[in-house]
Amino acid sequence: MSRRWIQHPHREGTISRQAHADFPEQAPYEREAGRSGFFGPTAHFHHRRPPTSWTRWEGELRPRAYDLTALPASDQSPWSAPTLLHNAAVQYRIWRLDAPMPALARNADGDELLFVHAGGGAMYCDYGHLELEQGDYVVIPRGTMWRLEPVSPMTLLMIEATNDSYQLPEKGLVGPQAIFDPAMLDVPAIDEAFLAQQTDEPWTVEIKRLGRVSRVHYDYSPLDAIGWHGDLAVARINWRHIRPLMSHRYHLPPSAHTTFVAGRFVICTFVPRPIESDPGALKVPFFHNNDDFDEVIFYHAGDFFSRDNIEPGTITWHPSGFTHGPHPKALAAGQASAKTFTEEVAVMLDTRDPLQAGPALDAVELKAYADSWRVADERPPA
Repeated sequence: MSRRWIQHPHREGTISRQAHADFPEQAPYEREAGRSGFFGPTAHFHHRRPPTSWTRWEGELRPRAYDLTALPASDQSPWSAPTLLHNAAVQYRIWRLDAPMPALARNADGDELLFVHAGGGAMYCDYGHLELEQGDYVVIPRGTMWRLEPVSPMTLLMIEATNDSYQLPEKGLVGPQAIFDPAMLDVPAIDEAFLAQQTDEPWTVEIKRLGRVSRVHYDYSPLDAIGWHGDLAVARINWRHIRPLMSHRYHLPPSAHTTFVAGRFVICTFVPRPIESDPGALKVPFFHNNDDFDEVIFYHAGDFFSRDNIEPGTITWHPSGFTHGPHPKALAAGQASAKTFTEEVAVMLDTRDPLQAGPALDAVELKAYADSWRVADERPPA
């Protein structure tokens, strides 16, 4: 069992000895400064005013939000979907598909993670046949050939682990079955539907390598396996099968909701859960610094309890370098214990390296987002 020595952190001035609970009345706004995401050393400050009560921003660094539903449709190849955010370790895209893919896709640059935001249909790949529905995650190992046949128009979030692979987080003291049991992961089947698509009709495989697409042509379906064995496969899990860690007395950090990990980023899933009930416990996300990670949240469904006026299909991007936290209305609702249950479903990407925005985002940015932390009587007229 892993263990650590007892520590005696320094204390200065008026404080709450327990982080995220029982704040001093004269300084009710806690801010966490931390390193290595939520895994490194931390300091907790107690402020008289919210650390996000700025009056205006200048320069490129700022909180940003984008309405991805306003992006133009792409064609039937996943490689036609524009790269929205990227660095050397990750490529972040949104893709809409309303007809069967006419060619197979193959990513030679890294593992692909699909999240089905809307619609559903059949997936055919090297490993067999798998039915997909709204809310599914699908991990596609690097080099896998695959295609989709929608039964209803599909919108898919695509997150590539560039030159890397997806793995499950180490769950430590709570054990490997916490959050979701690995037995809940589904793999494709060599079934009648898969065997039926093994025809002699010509097929093309579109291979993405170093961001460029090459095409290999066959006069038959190359998905012609009749069986396979091993411990490498496409894997599927739906957010509805995630059982979040909870504490009624302590607001857990986002890292407690980690679903997948890669070498330079993590994927977390926020799903409905009871809100902390202890009178002294913080009931909304705490103010914290982005000191080592960029944070991107894709809002999938529900009522987003820490953000105002955010609709499904929107992403927020908080680059490293400034404090962020709940909107004023959400903070007030938390302080008043107005809600007992969260209703949000969201996918968070936290990257260890700075992200860059692709040009496709320029036209769909919600420009007033940085002003949304200002209290209502300070906001400029609409």
